[in-house]
Amino acid sequence: MADPVFAERLKALDIETSFEILARARALEVKGREIIHLEIGEPDFETPANVREAAVKAIGDGYTHYGPSAGLAEARSAIAEFVGRDRGVPVTPDQVIITPGGKSIIFFSMLALVEPGDEVIYPNPGFPNYEATINFCGGVPVPMPLREENGFSIDLDHFESLVTTNTKLCVINSPQNPTGGTFSKDVLEGIASIASRNGFYVLSDEIYSKIVYDRPHESYYSIPGAADHTILLDGHSKTYAMTGWRLGYGVMPKELAVQVARIAGNSSSCTCSFTQIAGIEALRGPQDAVVKMVDEFRARRDLIVDGVNDLAGFRCHKPTGAFYVFPNITGTGKSSKELAALLMEKAGVAVLAGTSFGSNGEGFIRMSYAVSREKLCRALEKIGDALR
Repeated sequence: MADPVFAERLKALDIETSFEILARARALEVKGREIIHLEIGEPDFETPANVREAAVKAIGDGYTHYGPSAGLAEARSAIAEFVGRDRGVPVTPDQVIITPGGKSIIFFSMLALVEPGDEVIYPNPGFPNYEATINFCGGVPVPMPLREENGFSIDLDHFESLVTTNTKLCVINSPQNPTGGTFSKDVLEGIASIASRNGFYVLSDEIYSKIVYDRPHESYYSIPGAADHTILLDGHSKTYAMTGWRLGYGVMPKELAVQVARIAGNSSSCTCSFTQIAGIEALRGPQDAVVKMVDEFRARRDLIVDGVNDLAGFRCHKPTGAFYVFPNITGTGKSSKELAALLMEKAGVAVLAGTSFGSNGEGFIRMSYAVSREKLCRALEKIGDALR
């Protein structure tokens, strides 16, 4: 049989680097190496007990069958209620699409909107799936630099200079992966004004919206008038430590929701029904576990920022959200990939090269502090030893 010829568009889809590095780290562990995992973006907390109990009850109640492609009616209502209260904007259930994880909202929304030649502005450094999906859809990726010197925020003048008559969509992410930066209300208002004047959609990825430290979360969706042209991406993975449950959602204009639901129905059919019932409990039940988790993340953030800034050749901006630090490592004299490889092999600490998140990530590495304080201290010690 002749070698198979695969579709050209598959070249746009790489394995997400964090999972690739995780696989390498696991291989070293099999050989007996101790590896401290700072590469994976996953809370190390258990899903709250009330949410787990709700899932078990839902299975017993028969929520084990197909549901509507857009999500169960009661789950869409709960999300509409939550987003409306949390963002201060009226939301109806027919604006809500529930998907198997937040990535599906990125994928389905771009499939619904982006045609070959359409330009999509996206953050660089940023979550790698943005650029991969733009390319997969045949769009033109337009990187928007996030720079250390302004807290990894957006320069509005530069942002506006990227907009053309071909701009179809802009992706923003606050709090950010990988930098931990957040956007101020002034910046969000500036983006909304530019988007409104030029007539393009904004996909606002707010998956880390509840993991903020020094000030309340500013939502793009809350900016007056923004909801008319916005796809709000959120979900349960980070806030409720439900990464393996695969439960994300998007809130968008009704006419777009209809099209996204069509794509969902032709790909994933629907999101797991008992998972959605558990998601209702997560939103409506007690939030004590979330508060406790964020308090612990804040303590870890302070610990790792101080520790990283004591390392020779490192300079670390203090993040205001998510659970990552993105230190500048140019003082080490090594590239991002060289240093990440050195730390894995010599220190037994798995991190991600900044270039995993785009070309503007050169000179940085991403370290997740979703591990215990004890492990963070041990990792910092081992990194210091390797650098010496």
